[in-house]
Amino acid sequence: MLNVTQLPDSASNPAGASAAIACQRPVRPSDFGKGKIALLFVVLLAIVSIPILLNPLPPISDYINHLARMHIIATINSDPDLHRYYEIDWQLIPNLMMDLIVPLFVRVVNVYVAGQIYTLMSFALIVSGTMALHRQLFGRWSALPLIAFPLLYNDVFLVGTMNYVFGIGLMLWALAAWVALRERSLALRLPVSTVFVLGLFFCHLFVLGVYGLGLLAFESHRLLTTYMRMRRSSGRDAARRALPSLIIDFVATGVPFLVVPALLMMSPTRGLWDFYWRMHGKGEGLLFVIRAYSEVIAYAFIAIMVGAAGWAYRQRALSFNTVGLAVLAVGAVFYLALPRVMFETYMVDLRLPISLAFILIACIDIDFRNRIAQLGFAVGLLLLVAVRVAEVEVTWSPLSAGVESFRQSVEMLNRGAKVAVAYADPNGGDYLRDYGLVHADCIAIIERSALVTTEFTVEGKQILHARPAYRSRVDTEDGTPPMIGTLVRVADRPDANVADYWRRWTRDYDYLYVLFTKPNFANPDPTHLTELYAGDRFILYRVERSQLTANNKDIR
Repeated sequence: MLNVTQLPDSASNPAGASAAIACQRPVRPSDFGKGKIALLFVVLLAIVSIPILLNPLPPISDYINHLARMHIIATINSDPDLHRYYEIDWQLIPNLMMDLIVPLFVRVVNVYVAGQIYTLMSFALIVSGTMALHRQLFGRWSALPLIAFPLLYNDVFLVGTMNYVFGIGLMLWALAAWVALRERSLALRLPVSTVFVLGLFFCHLFVLGVYGLGLLAFESHRLLTTYMRMRRSSGRDAARRALPSLIIDFVATGVPFLVVPALLMMSPTRGLWDFYWRMHGKGEGLLFVIRAYSEVIAYAFIAIMVGAAGWAYRQRALSFNTVGLAVLAVGAVFYLALPRVMFETYMVDLRLPISLAFILIACIDIDFRNRIAQLGFAVGLLLLVAVRVAEVEVTWSPLSAGVESFRQSVEMLNRGAKVAVAYADPNGGDYLRDYGLVHADCIAIIERSALVTTEFTVEGKQILHARPAYRSRVDTEDGTPPMIGTLVRVADRPDANVADYWRRWTRDYDYLYVLFTKPNFANPDPTHLTELYAGDRFILYRVERSQLTANNKDIR
């Protein structure tokens, strides 16, 4: 039988009813004991850290681009080349957490290690936040929330949404704090929530939205359950009289969010409004929660978790906090309503399920008082995490070798060079195996203090910008690099009616990376390009200005 955790009877105190924090049964002690839970947490965190520690440049789509920005922020005042090309404009942008934290680490370690520390901090924050929320909902510590560990490597993380991933952990701690302070004075509860709202704003605007969604579900459940209990225990009239005070308490939850419109009005992000909704892909987005690379492993994980839940249900050991039902209902509505693109940010809707998954894990509990069940859970979880880590490492190892090959090619660049990027395949970057190559060119910023066309410098999304003298030579819209065929077509047409940043590539850049090439890729423009390095699916060329001058005198 399923034990449903509900709101205790609170007719005598309608305005201060507990929001489904404690079970109707007396709170039982932790099954594993706090020491064993802490030890299991440390062991599992060490295991999931292996791919991060073994791959300083993991094949995650946007990661290297973000890392290059961290390097610029940390060294721009001491690096004359980076100072010549880039500038930092600190503004109120809801995408700053990594920019605030990682450069501090760079003061004592190199940027690659700093990125690893930040990533592992994000992992620890997510799982500990799940545990803390579970602790508040069920009144005790449990090992059950540790099932969040296998979900840390997922499709959303592999895209490289580093600020959002960090924000998931902070959001979970924010919800835990709200539950813990729910029956305390508004004078304490609302300021604490406001602090979390500010922190989440600077993590990512959409993870702040998840926090708001969680509070909406939590407080809606509390309001409805309290009203219905009062109606049964004290009568319809008494419940109706208490309803205004309940609604006022409900509405007060949103007070900390009033600061968000003010922050957005002061933020350049308010000018970004690229809205695009689509239904296609929302079903696939649910798989993002548990899939890393192998769909077979993802479905096996689902089968194991469903089987374990079924066993616990039959043993009458499974409990589910009814707050989770509200989270499912509100989350489903928002997931269907959310656009795919908003504020010029992609995957807006597809980010939601993984955040909700960690909240829902916190709403589940299993009675592990049986020692055999404890041992089975610990061994099973260790195996699941080991399988997920092995899946990631087996995939990353050859891909990271390709990224390291790219890093070797960067050594051939002159320091302070200007580097352009083009694609040989229009579908390049669309697949997981391509992710490590998408922004590998940004290694040139870290290693050679180069100007690179693909570095994120979007107004309203990043605080990093190219200086005015070089702004017309970089992508300021976070678009797709041009095809190499397009560059070749405009190479001898300096007066062509082309407004793109790469239109004068034969004059503006010293080197050109062509990404996603096939074996035996031929030099597309021997007049202007000299091959320097051929790697796995990329080629580095030097732009030959001397030949350009000899063959195209009108370009001067």
